[in-house]
Amino acid sequence: MIGFFAYYQYQHRRPSGYMLPPDTSNADVAPFAQQGTEGLREMMIEYSGSGSGLPLLVQRTIARQIHLCEIIGKGRYGEVWRGKWRAENVAVKIFSSREESSWFREAELYQTVMLRHENILGFIAADNKDNGTWTQLWLITDYHENGSLFDYLNRTQISIPQMIQLALSAANGLCHLHMEIIGTEVHAGKPAIAHRDLKSKNILVKNNLTCCIADLGLAVRHDIATDSVDIAPNDRVGTKRYMAPEVLDATLNRTHFESFKRADVYAFGLVLWEMARRCSIGGIVEDYQLPYYDMVPSDPSLEEMRKIVCDEKYRPAIPNRWQTVESLRLMGRLMKECWYHNAAARLTTLRIKKSLAAMTSMEDTKVYIRTA
Repeated sequence: MIGFFAYYQYQHRRPSGYMLPPDTSNADVAPFAQQGTEGLREMMIEYSGSGSGLPLLVQRTIARQIHLCEIIGKGRYGEVWRGKWRAENVAVKIFSSREESSWFREAELYQTVMLRHENILGFIAADNKDNGTWTQLWLITDYHENGSLFDYLNRTQISIPQMIQLALSAANGLCHLHMEIIGTEVHAGKPAIAHRDLKSKNILVKNNLTCCIADLGLAVRHDIATDSVDIAPNDRVGTKRYMAPEVLDATLNRTHFESFKRADVYAFGLVLWEMARRCSIGGIVEDYQLPYYDMVPSDPSLEEMRKIVCDEKYRPAIPNRWQTVESLRLMGRLMKECWYHNAAARLTTLRIKKSLAAMTSMEDTKVYIRTA
């Protein structure tokens, strides 16, 4: 990470916000390695005052002490492994060398001041592993054995309280991401961030059945001082199936940050639909399906999605049974207000969060969210 970050930042004239000193050696990090059995959670609490994660020397030392156990996922960027650091499970996202800009971008964003939140995937460390032949780019995060929301819904039926709990926690994470926190003379603020690739595969399910938002490789930040958008420096596009109408027809205003937030809300409405289908009422439940499963092929093209979403203005079907249960009826209404064709008419994440929170007090949606 030392050499790569230094070189990358020099080449791209990036701020040297978290560049390691170029002459770091094993001796420099040995004192940390010899410390007791302090766990990751304790270290995160200890260093939480910085607001942006562990010091870089600590990150590098953790990365060097991780043993890779099993591969748990693959994507365009590379692979995800379950690893072990001391006795703790961690997730290791290994980027291929051609995805170095995505790796750098995601590591940079995860270390945004005040980003840490219980419903955003916990970042631990970033490092590069150079064996002389090729370089592996590592991003190390908390490990969640339930996997993604996509995985979880595929294999599990959920109750009404669980549906609301999953939805509310995901909305909490997205709301925090979208929120701008104004800094003070003492504390730095947090820029508003839009995800740009929100989908059930990029939301993880924790052991307490709450969600956390993951994969910030395409995210953009809002610079309030210049009212500009910090566009990600890579060639990846989002997932076509979840693209908002204005993304599909290329009418999204890329200089207007609110446009990106509204596109996130559209995608979130589709995720709500995925959750609601798996909600079992009286033993009746729909099979898991992706949005628009009955309208486009498994890997739709931009043209196919544009025809369905923009030209014909179709949206995922709302099953009749949802009208017979108040909580599902309200969820159906909520998702419709997320996927309006007119982006300006869509709900904000704060409004979504408040609507879901109000549903927790309904008689059929009593929710108790555990804290561990």
